Amino acid sequence: MKILGWLRKKDLQSNQNQEPLLCSQKDNLQCDELIGHFHDAIKQLKGMFERSSDIVFYEFQLGGIQKGALIYLDGMIDAEVLDSDVIKPLLNVEKVTFLSAAIPLKDMETFLQEQVIHVSQIGTGETIQEAADHILDGDTVLLLDGVSQVLFISTKGWDMRSVEEPSTEAVIRGPREGFTENLRTNTSLLRRRLKTAQLKMEAMKVGRLSNTNIVITYLDGVAEPSLVAEVRERLNRIDIDAILESGYIEEFIQDNPFSIFPQVNNTERPDKVAAYLLEGKIGILIDNTPFALLLPVTFYEMLQSSEDYYQNFMVSTVIRWLRFFMLGAALLLPSLYIAITTYHPEMLPTTLLLSVASGRETVPFPAFVEALIMEISFEGLREAGVRLPRTVGQAVSIVGALVIGQAAVQAGIVSAAMVIVVSITGISSFIFPVFSQGIAIRLLRFPMMICAATLGLYGILVACLILLIHMARLRSFGVPYLSPAAPLNLTSLKDIYVRVPWWGMVDRSDQTGKKNRKRMSHSLRPRSPGRKS
Repeated sequence: MKILGWLRKKDLQSNQNQEPLLCSQKDNLQCDELIGHFHDAIKQLKGMFERSSDIVFYEFQLGGIQKGALIYLDGMIDAEVLDSDVIKPLLNVEKVTFLSAAIPLKDMETFLQEQVIHVSQIGTGETIQEAADHILDGDTVLLLDGVSQVLFISTKGWDMRSVEEPSTEAVIRGPREGFTENLRTNTSLLRRRLKTAQLKMEAMKVGRLSNTNIVITYLDGVAEPSLVAEVRERLNRIDIDAILESGYIEEFIQDNPFSIFPQVNNTERPDKVAAYLLEGKIGILIDNTPFALLLPVTFYEMLQSSEDYYQNFMVSTVIRWLRFFMLGAALLLPSLYIAITTYHPEMLPTTLLLSVASGRETVPFPAFVEALIMEISFEGLREAGVRLPRTVGQAVSIVGALVIGQAAVQAGIVSAAMVIVVSITGISSFIFPVFSQGIAIRLLRFPMMICAATLGLYGILVACLILLIHMARLRSFGVPYLSPAAPLNLTSLKDIYVRVPWWGMVDRSDQTGKKNRKRMSHSLRPRSPGRKS
């Protein structure tokens, strides 16, 4: 390959006799500038990546005349693409003639992309820091002697987990795909569900050392611009050395950091993210984690599953009622047992009261201590089952609960009624679709038990009022946590306590979808053939 013109090479002999300065010596050299000092740039990059055995510096001669170097991170590049589409074409160039010592940016990019390198994504930069950032991001950096720009060649490629079914949000009916730790895989899963140019994905980096890639995704024309700006401002405010998981981001952007209730939802399901975006909400995708963040959220959305919208609306409504009932059991059942047996035994029927009293006859502890022992033991077994290997964790938690419960009853430490209460409470706490909401209810159970042991049913009532007041004051990016029940919005209740048919949910919620309320056309209710209305 030949390009006609005159070859003018810059004389670097004087620079070779002088020891190049490293990036830390800013007083003597502007180390964030690539000004054509090829050997200085190599020296600076080697100084930055000193004692890094996975950084590769491959030096060559372009066309047998021009010195060049490829720098990349072993393990984060596709070796096949690098060899076949970058290295071989560069080494096969017969002779290259540059029109000047510093080729203009547009000419260099056009020449290499169109005539030499067979990679579609090629960028350019001028600073050492840019080069280092792209190397750590999986790109290959190309330096040429006498050229004032550095080229970034996209050769990313590393081992990653394949798309699998989410283990934390299993469904009977619905997609089986879940997010992975790769950001681009996650964005593609979302693009496959929303094939529209309105789907925006704004990229940014957070973390001084981790440089974690983050994508803010929303539907332009549906999401409120003020909400998008608020999310962007809160993310830009984060100043931390590293972001290792989405939980880091969640704690930095929530409205009330001292509330036990989750104010940002998280999910592994791309279909759930797409559904939230269609409601005018915002999604945040974080590299190196399969959990995406969704905001704003309400308390009632934490009790809803994506499967609610994939099956018959009557079945979904009954299941929602069951969740509300189980919510009350998980929060209040041990407290009610303590309050009634301790302060209000007259509320029980005589036969049941005699049965409970006979069961507690040999128990040496009051009801509160009895419940506390069983609840702490159950929570410990559940946590142990999560941390143990999957093949034995479930068996240990189930067998442990059965063995310990039966042994405790036979030893007279706890009553059989208490074992039943704790078992029903534990089952109820598993029904929450969102794991973080389930943890909040599990922890609130213990203050409720203390109030019940102190003041009986009056203590439970006071604790519930305090809890409701706190939830009524809570906000998630400005949206009331108990909406649309408080403040009351009758038109939005059709997807809270019941799930109306899809043809009945014509409008979006006015909390986040005010910019574009209409979801579908009217009069879509199915009718029998020949029926006019």
